[in-house]
Amino acid sequence: MKCMIAGLVVTLWLCAGAKVYALEVHVQDAQGDGLSNAVVALHGREPVTAPAETYAVVDQVGREFVPYVAAVQVGSWIRFPNSDDIRHHVYSFSPAKRFELKLYHGSTAEPVKFDTAGQVVLGCNIHDSMVGYVYVLDTPYYALTDSRGLVTIDAPAGQYQLEIQHPRSTVPIVQSVVIHQNPNSLSFTLSPLAPDPRDSQPKTDLEKLFDR
Repeated sequence: MKCMIAGLVVTLWLCAGAKVYALEVHVQDAQGDGLSNAVVALHGREPVTAPAETYAVVDQVGREFVPYVAAVQVGSWIRFPNSDDIRHHVYSFSPAKRFELKLYHGSTAEPVKFDTAGQVVLGCNIHDSMVGYVYVLDTPYYALTDSRGLVTIDAPAGQYQLEIQHPRSTVPIVQSVVIHQNPNSLSFTLSPLAPDPRDSQPKTDLEKLFDR
């Protein structure tokens, strides 16, 4: 019987005899403060794509992408509804996924399939202050850190390549890990960190015009 994986919250129907262990990871900045929105992933020997028709949602609320950081498995689709009362024009020029959803509001935009692993930076062609990130991963074992910088990933025993990425860090952390007991607990520091891009984008004249 094959193991099945479904949805963004990864649920495992384990093969007979397989045992799952919890990997606890704490990600912090140079000051020792927990870092939220870090993408923590465990990569096995072979890449794994998502089941067909796997969907996620990145909304647009208050001229922001919600969630600000999303993580999906290779082969997943993302819907981009616009819950604002103004129109947005969503795009990405990232090599992992180039696409464009021209001016719209509501749920009229077609979903976008993300079929190549990598970081995808989202923007709005009207509102330059809008920025978001999608991390496309070739593994089902991943999660985002919470406000304390903590995350727990459940995975079968074995050897993995641990990868930690964050929008404010240009160099990911990559380390080999072996999962074989409970709990597996690791701590990492991401440094240096760039400023949050959402804090450094003043409104353009075009943006002000469309916000009227």
